[in-house]
Amino acid sequence: MKQSEWRIENAEVWNKLKAGADKLLGESYVCFYHSQLVAFNSRISCVSGNENIVESQRQSICVLGGGAMGTACAVVLAGNGHDVRLWLRSPEYAEQIAVSRENVRLLPGIFLPPSVLVTSDARAALDTSSMVVVCVPTRGIRDALAEVGRFVPKQALIVSAVKGIENRTLIRPSQMIREVLGDVSVTAFGGPCHAEEVARSKPASVVAACDRIEDAETVQQVFSNGHLRVYANNDLHGVELAAALKNVIAIAAGISDGLELGDNAKSALICRGLTEMVRFGECLNVQRSTFYGLAGVGDLIATCGSRHSRNRLVGELLGKGQTLQQITSSMSAVAEGVFTAESIFHMAQQNGIDMPIATEVYQVLFHGKPPALATQELMQRPLREE
Repeated sequence: MKQSEWRIENAEVWNKLKAGADKLLGESYVCFYHSQLVAFNSRISCVSGNENIVESQRQSICVLGGGAMGTACAVVLAGNGHDVRLWLRSPEYAEQIAVSRENVRLLPGIFLPPSVLVTSDARAALDTSSMVVVCVPTRGIRDALAEVGRFVPKQALIVSAVKGIENRTLIRPSQMIREVLGDVSVTAFGGPCHAEEVARSKPASVVAACDRIEDAETVQQVFSNGHLRVYANNDLHGVELAAALKNVIAIAAGISDGLELGDNAKSALICRGLTEMVRFGECLNVQRSTFYGLAGVGDLIATCGSRHSRNRLVGELLGKGQTLQQITSSMSAVAEGVFTAESIFHMAQQNGIDMPIATEVYQVLFHGKPPALATQELMQRPLREE
């Protein structure tokens, strides 16, 4: 029977494939590939992944954060055959997801495999973990790690799926993690990876970056499967900067959509936005090639054009006349670019980096500048060579 289309009709058979599944499943169910349908009492669904993983390669992995990306990571890793624990700060929300197997608020329609333990108990989530995947917003990293840090095993590999720059310190997620956990190796993800698509096993390619390339390669092996291709990279600094910067440009792209400026305007904006990203990175001594890879132009294209992009949506609503307060109060998830825009503005000022698009986004977000006026002033800047 094809791996992509399998049916198990007896819980005893399932138990041989997934240890502990009998705690969640009854006598029979039907499971279809790609998170479609599992019919058994509480309507549990799962994703088939690398069921043939050898025991010596199986990792015990804790995913910190019950947002869309945390949920998607749990689905992917469990599908790859790993032992996965998903930690949420809220006991009530953890119990809700544990029972329903669905993150209704942030990733509806995707069901966690029954093998995933969902808990708010940090000790239970982190005990014996060989890898810890941080999937909380930038602003929540310190609080989350302060709460669970004492339970993180010393030898665990730390993975960051966070894309932002802290406002107060102007440092990157990996630096924040090290300030809380100490001198640990951190691998960061970059590239186009909308949770809504990754969780549905739609093809995607991302980059895992770490100063220690062997750690990036370990993460590469753990996450990769038939629909998620992971590249390894040693430019941690560059990947994190690219991941943060593209969110700011995506807000500008959304403003262009909201103002209905057309395809020519949006294409030019994305192109010049990439130029700003490269300029910013070069001034901070990161690898130029990183910005022309998945973490830079790849993620920029997806974030500026996708209906899944919260940052693009923020910009579109600003272009249509809504205030930032109105927009953020109506959103259930964080748009990292809003906070990152402030950090990037101050970093550019401190380092003397010319960032006209990012500066106008900052002025629109935090000083009430009309989006149409910001666009006009960008177009009327002194003429120059490309």
